[in-house]
Amino acid sequence: MDHTAAPRADVRCPVCEAPVLTGDAFCEACGHPLGAPSCTSCGAPAVDADGYCERCGLRQPTGRDHTELTLDNGTAGVTDKGLRRSRNEDAMALLSTDTRTVVLVCDGVGSSPRADEASAAAVETACAALARGMSAEEAFDLAGRAVGKLATSVDDAPACTYVSAVVEGGRITLGWAGDSRAYWLSPGVRPAAKDPSVGTQPVNADPTAGIRPAGPDLTAATPPVNTDPAAATPPADAESTATTRPVGAQPPAGTRPAQAGPPPGVRLTGIQLTEDDAAPTGEITAWLGADYGDVRPHVRVLEPEHPGLLLVCSDGLWRYLDGYTFPSTGSPLDMARAMLRHALDSGGQDNVTIVLIPLGDAHG
Repeated sequence: MDHTAAPRADVRCPVCEAPVLTGDAFCEACGHPLGAPSCTSCGAPAVDADGYCERCGLRQPTGRDHTELTLDNGTAGVTDKGLRRSRNEDAMALLSTDTRTVVLVCDGVGSSPRADEASAAAVETACAALARGMSAEEAFDLAGRAVGKLATSVDDAPACTYVSAVVEGGRITLGWAGDSRAYWLSPGVRPAAKDPSVGTQPVNADPTAGIRPAGPDLTAATPPVNTDPAAATPPADAESTATTRPVGAQPPAGTRPAQAGPPPGVRLTGIQLTEDDAAPTGEITAWLGADYGDVRPHVRVLEPEHPGLLLVCSDGLWRYLDGYTFPSTGSPLDMARAMLRHALDSGGQDNVTIVLIPLGDAHG
């Protein structure tokens, strides 16, 4: 008796629809592995090892699509894939020790392959390094090496932007490359005019809030290298590199005594603490990745003069901050969730990552 299996009419390859034999591991017509995971969009069991559906082309969502993290000191972060992306290529890390709080936010460069792997490798590596007490520059270098190792060639080089924040003893140390940002949020009023020297979307800025440099500002001393001179952002002048970069009026220099945190209902306004590595047309001019080369971080050390919150975020949030009134009540997690809702309600065109670190008595 011939026991040779015959193709069943009701069993077909989910990609090419050729008849397949019961028990086969691969379609003999197109080579697609049978029994692959099902696509979350079209339902076909056609998801390949790289996470793409071979029928509809959708890159499958991951467990990172929406994540919320909190620390005992009130620091909170939210990351979400947004409304237009098939998966979240942002990554964040939050960590606290007895003396310091460490936060990392990286945004995978969408035009690069496996951008989600780049951001994940960068935050994991740099967070561990900063927690061990390594400098912002050392942690950035290690993160760059970790991302570079993901590449198989310069044409297959995962990439991401980078921003780190370390808070210790009331001092903030920022390190960044690309267009992920940090802001200082404090009570204030809307300024009468916008700062024309800032070529990014402005937010409400507090003209009375004080946050001063602690020691030399390293932003001008460590610019990114190997950047296209025609596309790079013009360097800041000497005065601007010695202070924070506000979005709105420049806060006066000097030290003020610490004040109590903002009472309920007082509006929080934001001062941008980082400058984007971006061309006037918006393309980023610095990133972590094997195709960039010897990228170096900007580093800035600051000391807030009164309580407030440090916001670290990806462009999925800050692109929607023009004219935005930050939430001023609730826990940092509640506030981060409210900012996420604002980004999604405004279009949610990109992945969104938001981390808030309370300093002083603010929302402690």
